[in-house]
Amino acid sequence: MSTRKEPISLVVAQSAMCAVLYAMGAYLTSYISSPWGFGQFRPAVVIPAVFSTLFGPVVGGVGAAIGTLIADSVKHGQIYIRSLVSAVPGNFIGFYIFGMLVKRFSWRNFIKATQVSLLIGNFIVAFLYVYFRAFVEASLPVALRDVWIYVSLGLVAWWYVTMLPFVLLLGPPLIRAAYSAFPTFFSERLSSVPIQEVGGRFSVAMLLPGIIMASIGVGMILTDPNWLIRLKVVSDQVMLMGMGIMFLVGGSILILIGLILAPGRAALRLRQI
Repeated sequence: MSTRKEPISLVVAQSAMCAVLYAMGAYLTSYISSPWGFGQFRPAVVIPAVFSTLFGPVVGGVGAAIGTLIADSVKHGQIYIRSLVSAVPGNFIGFYIFGMLVKRFSWRNFIKATQVSLLIGNFIVAFLYVYFRAFVEASLPVALRDVWIYVSLGLVAWWYVTMLPFVLLLGPPLIRAAYSAFPTFFSERLSSVPIQEVGGRFSVAMLLPGIIMASIGVGMILTDPNWLIRLKVVSDQVMLMGMGIMFLVGGSILILIGLILAPGRAALRLRQI
């Protein structure tokens, strides 16, 4: 990111650009929902991640907050209150944290920022959204209301699994492309830190959460459903099976991506020897 102190007008322009691009990208997948029927598939999170890296935490956070509100409001044809109370604060905090973590830029910090910001941001969005629908609007189905905490955790996991690959795979080439096109605007560290330095960390960043998610999925499928229902982890066996499959498939996809990335990193190291 740039180390110069930018004028307010430029920060506003950068935030607006981030918001517009994020809104457009988010709207394209706004009708693809999670297994619960709410909480969208959103690979466009790579956009505020890139802006946070290039222009700083304020631009990324503000752009993400405004962009998500625009996308949700256009989809629903009005200012979407659920987005205002959950997605807006979650996106702002998540991508502000992202920008803070990559201030001293390195690809290692980029990976850490991705993992931390997606967990925190999605946690905020999921819990505020589900709580608001369950206890303020009272619009959440009764079966889900009784297990709202686990529904929230499931949303966090689903978003994390579906967002992580896009940020880690698309973020670096987009950042490099932006630096190549406008090198005078950004810190030289964006080009001086070789991506090969992180070696297999991109692979590990996919593999570890993938193994955890897949293990949870297997556990949910094999565990006695009546026991989990009594604990109010799920409301019925259909939900249990759906969540188990979601965790297993999502985790398996991350594992597969991590394994695909691993040989490429190894080859890069061999060429350096």
